[in-house]
Amino acid sequence: MDGIEFSGVEYAVQGKPVLQGITLSLHERRIGIVGRNGSGKTTLLRLMAGLVAPTGGTIRVAGVDPAVDRKAMLRAIGILFQNPDHQIIFPTVEEELAFGLRQLGLRADEATARVRACLAAEARAHWAAAPVTALSQGQKQWLCLMAVLLMEPATLLLDEPFAALDLPTQARLSRRLAALPQRLITISHDPQAVAECDRVIWLETGRVVGDGAAAGVLAAFRAEMARRGDSDADTDLGA
Repeated sequence: MDGIEFSGVEYAVQGKPVLQGITLSLHERRIGIVGRNGSGKTTLLRLMAGLVAPTGGTIRVAGVDPAVDRKAMLRAIGILFQNPDHQIIFPTVEEELAFGLRQLGLRADEATARVRACLAAEARAHWAAAPVTALSQGQKQWLCLMAVLLMEPATLLLDEPFAALDLPTQARLSRRLAALPQRLITISHDPQAVAECDRVIWLETGRVVGDGAAAGVLAAFRAEMARRGDSDADTDLGA
């Protein structure tokens, strides 16, 4: 798998820094990114996927600028958001699954055949014409994952993938993700969600403050979160 390179990356919104001085070389198969809400985790993933462009520095995914060559990113990067309702855009399961394949250039009949084969392999052939509104939250998350996997990306970006799911659904999704051959980059505020990763990166106020083996980084992260929890750290009004 080709890597993802950040060199001096900055990202600001209306002059307010969100990410600052991010330099990373991501090559491991399982990478976790932890941090409190607002630390810049989701922004980092959006930059990798080319959904936004940095305001400073450079990003390369397999040697390509993701914000410039979006078509190349279709096979390089897939992203699964925390809330599937923010990702689903078509009214039926079959249409949603076919959309990415059509973006890759498949004819309508080719895309339909690929989708139906996928649904049959998942014992969900009867889902094809179902409205997405009939699906549970967990089923919608499965739909989004299948839509991404049909495009065969080299790297899958996961934005708090378990946050809105009940425990049995979390267990099923966790098993499925663990078996995938793709590189997985998972962001979470929950250390347990990334405890098995090869590498963990800790973001705090838009900067990397920890980077290394999961055990060491997560121990430091837990200790700092416990320290903050013992104090009245939320008394100041937001800027």
